[in-house]
Amino acid sequence: MKHSLFVRTSAALFLMLALSTSAYADGTGDRRARNVIVFLADAAGVSTVHAASLYGHGEPLRLHVQQWPHLGLSEMSPVDNWKSDSANGMSQIMTGVKTRNGVISQGPDAVRGEKDGTPMKTVLEYAEERGLRTGVISSQSIADATPAATYAHANDRGKQGEIFMQAFTPRHGDGVDVLMGAGRERIGALLAEAGTGFEELARRHRRPIHASLEEVDASNARPVVVADSLDVHAATLRALELLQDSPEGYLLVVEWDAHTDDVRKGLQNLVDLDRLIAEVESRVDLDETLLVFTADHSFGLQVDGGKRGEPLLAGYDEWKQAGVREDVVRLENVMVNRTHTAEEVMVLATGAGAQRVRGYFPGTHLFDVMLEAWGWSPDTPVNPAAN
Repeated sequence: MKHSLFVRTSAALFLMLALSTSAYADGTGDRRARNVIVFLADAAGVSTVHAASLYGHGEPLRLHVQQWPHLGLSEMSPVDNWKSDSANGMSQIMTGVKTRNGVISQGPDAVRGEKDGTPMKTVLEYAEERGLRTGVISSQSIADATPAATYAHANDRGKQGEIFMQAFTPRHGDGVDVLMGAGRERIGALLAEAGTGFEELARRHRRPIHASLEEVDASNARPVVVADSLDVHAATLRALELLQDSPEGYLLVVEWDAHTDDVRKGLQNLVDLDRLIAEVESRVDLDETLLVFTADHSFGLQVDGGKRGEPLLAGYDEWKQAGVREDVVRLENVMVNRTHTAEEVMVLATGAGAQRVRGYFPGTHLFDVMLEAWGWSPDTPVNPAAN
């Protein structure tokens, strides 16, 4: 009798341990993150992610991120329209507050280009305030809407000179530690209009602003690169090396453009980002790192034909050579309505805290996912609409 009870008790304990271990291994356990990495594929809606797998691998469900265990659908509308741009989209991810298109991390009391709204504290600012190291990488202008929403606040995404200068006058902590992106010509011109420039900013803040990743000295732990174009793969791995030394943990945000108005370019960018994500995942500890893949809005692409073994983008070369600028691109197997669209975007996640990504939710939920993964509580909520 005692032996039978011992066997049953041992079996129950073994089952409980197995279930606990399984939950821990697949990201369903309530582990606390030290680090968060967000990969933002700009304009990569569900249909674009599917098309990227077909284009890059010849089969559906072959992207690395499509193997991640946690999936949700994020609704990205601003407060007054159905369709989002990157400014509102990334701002609500970073601040937990929906705002207006064109507005960078300010509340909906902002009037684009006319009136500032309430500055909404970003996830990056929370991280800086708590002593974490931070990095922002972008294939686009480093002062464009998506990267800007991490570190700046502006009533108009077009004010890229003003936005870029905010990287050197942070509201919390010492500001972004690793900042690398494109947009040198445009940002430089806007800085000149404001009576300054890269050299003056660098001198004033004692922080070099490099024109390429190759210029950065190996001893520089807080590099700023504003290039004509950026090798996102190389920049991300460099940023990861620098941030992983942080004793308190880090936040890294990586944007790679996936707009498919040029469908081959957009899909190739997404395939390349997916490969980068796989490499980054191999270099981090998922027991203490949350990885998130998402988009700031969707785009008008649909796959409506084609067969296995045949090129997805049949007819692309002819379209490209014709050089015709149509609103709708009609290839043999793919149609692209060259505009943002309003349907939900996917969120895929793995690692510490990833279990909070599930079901349908507003884009603001990702702000909560990140803070909760760290075990942080947000500041007292602000109601900008009441101001």
